[in-house]
Amino acid sequence: MILEMKVPSPGESIKEVEIATWLVKDGDYVEKDQAIAEVDSDKATLELPAEMSGVITLKAEEGDTVAVGAVVCLIDTDAAKPAGSGSAAPAAEAPKAEAPKAEAPKAEAPKAVPTQAPAATSYAAGTPSPAARKILDEKNIAPATVSGTGKGGRITKEDAVNAVPSMGTPTGGSRGTERTKLSMLRRKVAERLVSAKNETAMLTTFNEVNMTPINQIRNEYKDAFKAKHGGLGLGFMSFFTKAVTRALQLYPDVNSMMDGDYKIAYDFADISIAVSGPKGLMVPVVRNAELLTFRGIEAEIKRLALRARDGQITVDDMTGGTFTITNGGVFGSMLSTPIINPPQSGILGMHNIIERPIAVNGKVEIHPMMYVALSYDHRIIDGRESVGFLVAVKEALENPVELLMNGDAKRALEL
Repeated sequence: MILEMKVPSPGESIKEVEIATWLVKDGDYVEKDQAIAEVDSDKATLELPAEMSGVITLKAEEGDTVAVGAVVCLIDTDAAKPAGSGSAAPAAEAPKAEAPKAEAPKAEAPKAVPTQAPAATSYAAGTPSPAARKILDEKNIAPATVSGTGKGGRITKEDAVNAVPSMGTPTGGSRGTERTKLSMLRRKVAERLVSAKNETAMLTTFNEVNMTPINQIRNEYKDAFKAKHGGLGLGFMSFFTKAVTRALQLYPDVNSMMDGDYKIAYDFADISIAVSGPKGLMVPVVRNAELLTFRGIEAEIKRLALRARDGQITVDDMTGGTFTITNGGVFGSMLSTPIINPPQSGILGMHNIIERPIAVNGKVEIHPMMYVALSYDHRIIDGRESVGFLVAVKEALENPVELLMNGDAKRALEL
């Protein structure tokens, strides 16, 4: 029986996927539930398992975009599982031994080249087609610098797509280039970022946080926290998530979204955490973060980060979210203006911690300081709410025991 394997639906809103990598070759024998391909959607990379055992015939190439429900391969379930590849290999290689003979006629090809030379002086030589001209104009490339491969030397759309702008006069050294297609996930991220810049009235406000109180708590309790909670670390993200959920309750407009002429407000805080995965930026969601303890937040962030790192993140893991936290500090960023994650209205940017002199009670002291940034959609969030929100985050981080732990750090950390 020939089984048609179709692309399953990764999520309700996803209509097509891209074949990122085939993990098997055409004609291979595959076992049931064996991963045969990795497919990219605009939200995640997923593995495609074989539905039955048998010999596989591929019907799509790597890089192809296929609709959900389309056939991507066939599996011959009646084919016998090969006992070994030893006897089959020589037979398969036998025809290849004749390949050089087939190349012989191609040796005459150069003789035909001179007959094409007059075509270079044709009226069409160096003239781009309308589609090619549009692409060259977008790239700011002069048609005279492009060699046409079309009839009579005409510049085709493919020539324009492959054309590379001049990089100046070489002065020695390697100058190699590589052109690779962006994954569907990366293209979708790019589209959403440009959309956020073009379709929102985005502004950014800044503040700074004295991290000394949090450092003191972590230094005092991190070992006990790790021992009590099965190796779970007490990081900064749980403090920032707690501070954000508290501030969202004080300034609910920051936890809302635009929907045409309406505003959608939420009484829960689903916090999206931006993480860097092997396929690019991913933003999994910590659901109802306002109800979680420090241990619960740390455990959920660790689970999602591991899934993102191992390529096991699902569409559901990244669906939704009412507010985003991103931490450029892990890469050494001192200050940045994060871009809103639409359709959300706000994003908090964390940065690296640097010891700096500050004035404390009229004296200069050295403290670990972090700049924080809030980018927000000014269409729905006014200056009062945005600045008040960021100040509330700052106050909670600088007084965590009272404002985030109800005055009892050990109880809040479940020690």
